Amino acid sequence: MLTETNLKELLGYQTDHQVFSVYLNTDPTESSSDAYKLNLRSMLKDIDLTSDVLAVENYFSREFDWIGRSVAVFSCAPDKFFRAYSLAIPIRNQVIVSDRPYVKPLASLLNYYGGYGVVLVDKQGARLFSFHLGELREQEGILGESVRHTKRGGASAKPGVRGGVTGQTRYEDEVAERNIRGVAEFAAHFFSENNVRRVLIGGTEENIAYLRNQLPKSWQSLIVGTFPMGMTASKVEVLERAMQIGKEAEYRKEEQLLKKLVTGAAKDRGGVLNLDDTLGAVHDGRVQALVIQDGYRASGYRCLGCGYITAQELPACQFCGSKFERISDAVEMAVYKVMKAGGEVEVVQHEHKVNGFENIGALLRY
Repeated sequence: MLTETNLKELLGYQTDHQVFSVYLNTDPTESSSDAYKLNLRSMLKDIDLTSDVLAVENYFSREFDWIGRSVAVFSCAPDKFFRAYSLAIPIRNQVIVSDRPYVKPLASLLNYYGGYGVVLVDKQGARLFSFHLGELREQEGILGESVRHTKRGGASAKPGVRGGVTGQTRYEDEVAERNIRGVAEFAAHFFSENNVRRVLIGGTEENIAYLRNQLPKSWQSLIVGTFPMGMTASKVEVLERAMQIGKEAEYRKEEQLLKKLVTGAAKDRGGVLNLDDTLGAVHDGRVQALVIQDGYRASGYRCLGCGYITAQELPACQFCGSKFERISDAVEMAVYKVMKAGGEVEVVQHEHKVNGFENIGALLRY
């Protein structure tokens, strides 16, 4: 399973040699392993890195189990560097030869499918799930005091009489409230331990509302959806529902993000649009969140001295005076720089009718 630690390693990897990056769709619901092997062979035939191609072929013929829905492989044979990550999310076929691992597709996956926390709650306890990139990473449960009690003492069972139905109902409510407060405390710890970035709650409307109010405000702000579901639901049912609600929430989040970006850029406050202005902000270290349309690529130029990237062909770098080299994907380089600097990368998966945004922009720190 790909983790944020794995991505940081790829971002930090430096070499004087070329790195071979391979993304292969292996979704068993779409085709067979034999067909995917043919796809891979076709993808590798024109790659002039013999040792790396051999390493990739050996991995797929001897080690890969063909269980996942896609796989990402990175190889630099001169450095004896080889990493492979099986993924539960299908991904588009690509092969890239560059001076560093090609991580843009992984940034897209982590942005869209990373860090889901789900709670199924009832009056007695909860089941908690952590899903990452379409896989179950962790699950735990908490069970509180049973709410099915007989009435206390020998008091009358008549409605409205102390110790009767009204007293019993009040007592059961108190037990349920204590249990859900315990769930909220347990859930906050679980979310923190599993680096959850999106929270979903399943259960009855009453239990969902009470748990929402009991969670710390920092976790309340990360709730992206709620849904009715029983405590006995399978983890597959929970994952499918979480992904469905997550996609709907991501669409709304993208729409809001793009409107914020366009407004900020129009007022010359907090945002930039178009490729060159965005690349300039990346170089200055001002990018808080890089926003790119999924699949967007654009060639550009990189300074051989300070690493400045631009979409324009210039005779010399305005910062250090060095010459430029042409690069096939300036967007990938921007993604790399922003993520390495600790910024966010927001990959827009849907088409939105937001005038002003065309493929790339950035929200700025200052």
